Amino acid sequence: MEPVIKVENLGKKYVISHRAKAGESAFREVISQRMKGLATGKWNRNKKTSEEFWALKNVSFEINRGERIGIIGRNGAGKSTLLKILSQITEPTTGKVSIEGRVSSLLEVGTGFHPELTGRENVFLNGAIIGMSRKEIESKFDEIVAFAEIEKFLDTPVKHYSSGMYVRLAFSVSAHIDPDILIVDEALAVGDSAFQKKCLDKMEADSKQGRTVLVVSHNMNTVAKLCTKAILLSSGQLEAWGNAEEVINTYYHSTSGTSARKTWEKVVQKDEKKEEVKLLETRVHDRDLYIHDNYDITTPIGISMDYEVLQEGEKFTHSFNIYNDDGVHIFSAHDTEFELKNKSGEKGIYTATMWIPGNLLAEGNHTVSVAIIRIAPFFVYFHEMDALRFTVRDYLRGDSARGNYLFDFPGVVRPLLKWETVKK
Repeated sequence: MEPVIKVENLGKKYVISHRAKAGESAFREVISQRMKGLATGKWNRNKKTSEEFWALKNVSFEINRGERIGIIGRNGAGKSTLLKILSQITEPTTGKVSIEGRVSSLLEVGTGFHPELTGRENVFLNGAIIGMSRKEIESKFDEIVAFAEIEKFLDTPVKHYSSGMYVRLAFSVSAHIDPDILIVDEALAVGDSAFQKKCLDKMEADSKQGRTVLVVSHNMNTVAKLCTKAILLSSGQLEAWGNAEEVINTYYHSTSGTSARKTWEKVVQKDEKKEEVKLLETRVHDRDLYIHDNYDITTPIGISMDYEVLQEGEKFTHSFNIYNDDGVHIFSAHDTEFELKNKSGEKGIYTATMWIPGNLLAEGNHTVSVAIIRIAPFFVYFHEMDALRFTVRDYLRGDSARGNYLFDFPGVVRPLLKWETVKK
């Protein structure tokens, strides 16, 4: 079978610049710099350094026509960089990429859309960008609009669209303008569950007609159902490539996986990058604040995040999402108490904790994503998909009141509920 995508020894390097203040340098180095400055009259208080960062390195694989490929890995593994290279948005530093056919990409919400143009105008703009003639676009126009379900807002500038409307139109355009290769990043996670299923059904049907589909997702359930093969990236390198279920299993058992505690570097404010809220640490712990990887099914579990507010006047709330080992989204929890206070955050470091009651989660591995968001107008300050990982176990197997003494209970949760039985 002839490959439509061939990647050979692909590498992408970025150069990261740092500017250290004199007060952050070693005392001896500062004194030395000052003495040299007195002699030359050219002492610079700020010392600028740089380092090389390889987002991808020595990646090779081939994809055949009609295959559905999932690209998975932790945050920072190189997934988005790979898609940008395959979409011809970014040039590789080393290696070679060969692509046969027309490529259409949906890499993030709003990519390729002009906010001042209407939905109708953006359909024609997107089609023109990938080389379609006006006649081709017109022949697909009604189908695109019907799939996106935005008929009422077709002549409204897309800057007034919700994120869900944005992604519906963006996916519909990408999927209906007859690409040979469709590339979809995590953008579909913005849409509602019904539309997500509609998109997955569309991609599966198209692949049966010979279209090649590449999709990045943190939802392993989606990858397992949609994809025939998967690529696992880790720190910019190819860790596994092959059967989707086998690669997903490797991902879950990777030694580089998340744990019950994860930290991020504290922010030093820079003029060129003004962040409002920055995540510092996440952790899973018990009632005594001890951090563990494993929890008894009856034990309340605390999930905490430390974050720093860097700009005065921001209004936001906290959000946690829990996924099981199959990638099923068990629940999403928002801090409604904090939201209802509607207070502007003062600068400083805060801790937000959510408690999961005992006898709620089922046995197995669980992954946590953490976010800080503004509800209205909707805005995401940050959303870390693989922030934490922990395991729930029933250590008292054999207790029939909790089930599980003869078999493993099915279901994504296993609540211990109140029962009443009466004789009539």
